[in-house]
Amino acid sequence: MPGSRTGRPPAQRAVRRPAPLRPPRDSAVRRLYTRLHRAWDRPLTAYYLILGGSLLITVLGLVMVYSASQITALQMSLPGSYFFRKQLLAAVIGAGLLFAASRMPVKLHRALAYPILAGAVFLMALVQVPGIGVAVNGNQNWIALGGSFQIQPSEFGKLALVLWGADLIARKEDKRLLSQWKHMLVPLVPVAFMLLGLIMLGGDMGTAIILSAILFGLLWLAGAPTRLFVGVLSVAGSIGVLLIKSSENRMARLQCLGATEPRSGAVDCWQAVHGIYALASGGIFGSGLGASVEKWGQLPEAHTDFIFAVTGEELGLAGTLSVLALFAALGYAGIRVAGRTEDHFVRYAAGGVTTWITAQAVINIGAVLGLLPIAGVPLPLFSYGGSALLPTMFAIGLLIAFARDEPAARAALSGRQPRFGRKRAGGAGRGREPRRWNTMRRRASAARSSGER
Repeated sequence: MPGSRTGRPPAQRAVRRPAPLRPPRDSAVRRLYTRLHRAWDRPLTAYYLILGGSLLITVLGLVMVYSASQITALQMSLPGSYFFRKQLLAAVIGAGLLFAASRMPVKLHRALAYPILAGAVFLMALVQVPGIGVAVNGNQNWIALGGSFQIQPSEFGKLALVLWGADLIARKEDKRLLSQWKHMLVPLVPVAFMLLGLIMLGGDMGTAIILSAILFGLLWLAGAPTRLFVGVLSVAGSIGVLLIKSSENRMARLQCLGATEPRSGAVDCWQAVHGIYALASGGIFGSGLGASVEKWGQLPEAHTDFIFAVTGEELGLAGTLSVLALFAALGYAGIRVAGRTEDHFVRYAAGGVTTWITAQAVINIGAVLGLLPIAGVPLPLFSYGGSALLPTMFAIGLLIAFARDEPAARAALSGRQPRFGRKRAGGAGRGREPRRWNTMRRRASAARSSGER
């Protein structure tokens, strides 16, 4: 070994060992995402989204109906709270229907399909009888009940088509008949066209569009072949084009798409343009509840078809986005219920109700935004109108019942205990066993079904 300059042997240097690899620390965003994902995937998520979302939409709708309808009521020499009180009464009755539907077993829902369909067809035919049917805004789709109360049977036709169509397709799927095109279409499509014909006799194009959307949704869920689906869509589209061209009012609504002036040549686009004015003047947070300018006679149907415009003016972009988020959550929950069930009827009924509410919300909001023609359909659970509110709340009760009926959700609901736990059997004494905290998460995880994802 060669010596150093000092005559001492060189010192041995220790070999450096690589530092042990530390597990990467999860960022706060990733931890938050993981926590939200777990909460989103819980068995009762759909149940709480449907119940909470629908109640929030209904309550906010009551507030906006009161705000948007005051001026209209005063102009008609009525009390300012006239429309609000009628809507509140309908909401109370609808809450009872929602509770009843949410507690009914699936067999009872299926048993009600044919009576509801027969009742809806009878009332829709009764509308065309002179002296019984009442025309509102050029459409004869109403029946007077006495006093200021009227009913629109076509709104109940949506619920009838969902229940009856779901029961029909489920029975045919149980018998494995849906592979034949005649069983796929008959009698579902003829009955749907009969309902559409009764609606169009009164001139209500908007409700006919919603009913067509429900029909297409049921066919799509049933697995209709593309050529069959396109064929039915082509026939319905051709009929729709003929109906639009045969009416000057419908053609005028189509020509108002993208209009920026109340008068576009010979076409009157007053309602569409003033709806845009209301949204544009709201800003981020709006002008405040009750401070709308457009509802002072400038915006027709401010508390019914164009209540979303008044919401944008008074609550701003924040309010409109909140309404959109609630409808999106309701739609997601309905799709989740339809996708996780093994019951054919539940799948079709949940899908039909979700298609109904989502399509109607899109058509209404799209018309207010100027993206779609004005179809004259209310915003579900939000606009004024008891005839639209009652069947919609019953349909929400259906979704709640289906969400509660999932195996994991049923186990989670049955495992809920009081906040401070429950004592084990055996009474008081020194020798009793320690108290166990019976949490919902333990019960739900133990009873999670194979269908849970």
